[in-house]
Amino acid sequence: MVEGYREGAGWALPQKRTYQNQEYQDQLDAATIYSLLENEITPLFFNKTEGKTYSEEWVKVVKNSIATIAPHYTMKRQLDDYYSKFYNKQAERAARLHANDNRLAKEIALWKETVAERWDSINVVESNFDSLHNAVTGKVTTLTYTIDEQGLQDAVGLEFVMLDSNPTDDVTIHKVLPFKLVNTDGNLYTFRLDFDASDAGAFKCAVRMYPKNDLLPHRQDFSYVKWLD
Repeated sequence: MVEGYREGAGWALPQKRTYQNQEYQDQLDAATIYSLLENEITPLFFNKTEGKTYSEEWVKVVKNSIATIAPHYTMKRQLDDYYSKFYNKQAERAARLHANDNRLAKEIALWKETVAERWDSINVVESNFDSLHNAVTGKVTTLTYTIDEQGLQDAVGLEFVMLDSNPTDDVTIHKVLPFKLVNTDGNLYTFRLDFDASDAGAFKCAVRMYPKNDLLPHRQDFSYVKWLD
């Protein structure tokens, strides 16, 4: 696969799937590997420079691999990532949560309790999801949802989810597109998405609602979800 790949320092299989059927995909990947071995890797390895017992081009690939790939897979690089992406951020967040007698932590806890109490009563007042039946390639279809947030004041977000239509029970998300908040009227919040049906294939489509709050570290911290269509 493409993880760790650098041009001139190795070879990679295409990251994008060609077949939804895993057996077909495995066969294609195997054929690709054999083709690379037969037409590129093996000839390069045995292409020995005149008067030498090794291939200079092969050695070049090995050196490129050591120089451009190996530095990204050291323990120091891993620890640097942990500190910059996780440890330092979590330490800073913990300090903010505990400041002023845990004011921020209490605020988030109260918000979660309020959302949980009203979650089941949040409802769709109006939508035009059925307009997807008339979606055609090259033409934008505008989807709108008006949600009664039950006094939560912009506490939910909407996403359009496209799922690959697999013959198996496996669920594979093809694409997720966020709705934009375009209007508010009291408790009514209207969301809009301009959808361009440009992807070829058969897909299952749905809209899901989730709680949103800039104070949350990530979505999984409050993993409520409601499927609207």
